[in-house]
Amino acid sequence: MADARSDIADRELVFEREFDAPRELVWRCWTEVEHLVHWWGPDGFSTRYEEMDVRPGGVARFVMHGWERDWPNKMWFHEVDPPRRLVFDHGDFERPWFHVTVDFEDLGGRTRTVQRLTFDTVEACEAAKKYGVEGNRQTSARLVAYLKTLR
Repeated sequence: MADARSDIADRELVFEREFDAPRELVWRCWTEVEHLVHWWGPDGFSTRYEEMDVRPGGVARFVMHGWERDWPNKMWFHEVDPPRRLVFDHGDFERPWFHVTVDFEDLGGRTRTVQRLTFDTVEACEAAKKYGVEGNRQTSARLVAYLKTLR
C-alpha cells in the first residue's frame, strides 16, 4: 500500500519559515485584518479585505492589487485551531485553486510556520511554482519586517 503523503508529493508545495515572535502574535498576524493589511502579498502588492471570518465554515474575501491590476482572492476556512493550525481552500471569488494547511509551532518565544499547499493536479502545482515560490518568500519577508515593528 502506498504512503498517502507520496500520493500528493508531486502536487504539493511546502514552505517553512521561522519568526522571531511568539506563536500567539504570529497567529494574530495571520488571522486579523489590522495585521494582514501590513504584510499579506508579495513585494509591491497591497491588499484590501472585504470580509474576514476566521472560523470553520467562514470565509475571507480580499483583493490584492499589484502589477497594475486587481487579484480577487477568497479563502474557505475548514479548520481553525488557535494558535496551532489553519486549514482552508484558497482561490478567486468563484472557486478554490488549492488546499492549504498552516501549522504554527511554538519554539519558546519564536514560531515556525509550515505551509502545505496541495493542488488537484501536478500541472497546477507546476504552474503555481512560476510565481508562488518567490511570492511566498517575499510575503514571508514582509511578515518578518512587520513583526519587527510590533516589538
